[in-house]
Amino acid sequence: MKILTGQDLASGDVVWWAGDGWSRQIDEAIDVGDTGDAIAKREEGARRVNVPYLIDATRGADGRIRPAHIKDRVRALGPTVRPDLTLKPADPDAGAWVI
Repeated sequence: MKILTGQDLASGDVVWWAGDGWSRQIDEAIDVGDTGDAIAKREEGARRVNVPYLIDATRGADGRIRPAHIKDRVRALGPTVRPDLTLKPADPDAGAWVI
């Protein structure tokens, strides 16, 4: 299965081609088959998405789409660390070093 991904020009969010537009949810992505390059060129030309590209993916028994490469899995599913352990921008001590 081939799916198309890129970054939304307005927000910078990771997006996936859903057939009738872009979605922020990978589970809405469709298999673009041989049409992926044409869609990518058209959408980039219309300035809706930045650097669209095709990736390999599989659909699991649960119906969820899983990118084949780890880089795209992180883009689709989120950080590889526990979010509760990261610095929070609103935290006044976010930049302070504890000694």
